[in-house]
Amino acid sequence: MLVILSGVSGAGKDTIKKELIKRMDNVTTMPSITSRKPREDEQEGVQYHFVTKEEFENKIKNNEFYEYDLHHDNYYGTSKKILNEKIEEGKIIVKDIEVNGTENLVKLLKNDVKIITIFLKVEESELRKRLENRGDLEENIQLRLSRLYYEESKIKDYDYVIKNDNFEKTVQIIMTIIKNEERL
Repeated sequence: MLVILSGVSGAGKDTIKKELIKRMDNVTTMPSITSRKPREDEQEGVQYHFVTKEEFENKIKNNEFYEYDLHHDNYYGTSKKILNEKIEEGKIIVKDIEVNGTENLVKLLKNDVKIITIFLKVEESELRKRLENRGDLEENIQLRLSRLYYEESKIKDYDYVIKNDNFEKTVQIIMTIIKNEERL
C-alpha cells in the first residue's frame, strides 16, 4: 500500500511521516529525488536523494521516473526503481509529494498498488509561522504561500483531508486511516 501525504510546503508532511515510521512497524518511506540543495538538517537518502539539475535531467531522458515536476525552480521526482523495490518489500510506503505528483502517481499506479491519498490542510497564518520558524527567507515564504490556494484547489481529488493544527491528533487520525485501509 502507498500512502501519499500532500499539502503546501510547511504543512507538516515530513514531520508526520517520520512519526508514523517511528510508531508503526510496517511503515517505511521512499525518498524522492530532487535537484535542490539539502537543508541543514537533511541527509542524503533519508529525506531525499540529492542530485544536480543536470543529473536529474539525464534521469528524465532515461525514463527513470514515474512522475516528476519542476517546483520552486527545483526538480522533484519518484524513481521507478526505488518505488518498485519498496513495493516488493511488502511494507506500507508513506510518501510526501505535492499535488501534481500525486495526480500523476495515482493515474500511473492505481491498477497495480493500493493508494491512499491524504491532504494536510494548514491555515495561512499558521503556515507562515512554520515557514518562518524553519528559517525560510521572506521571498521563499511568499513563493510557498502563493502556492497554497492552487494546492488547496486539488483537495477534492484526495481520499482524506485533515486539518493539521494539532500534531498528535493528526498522527493518530492518519494511523487509524492506515490501519482501517489495511483491512479493506
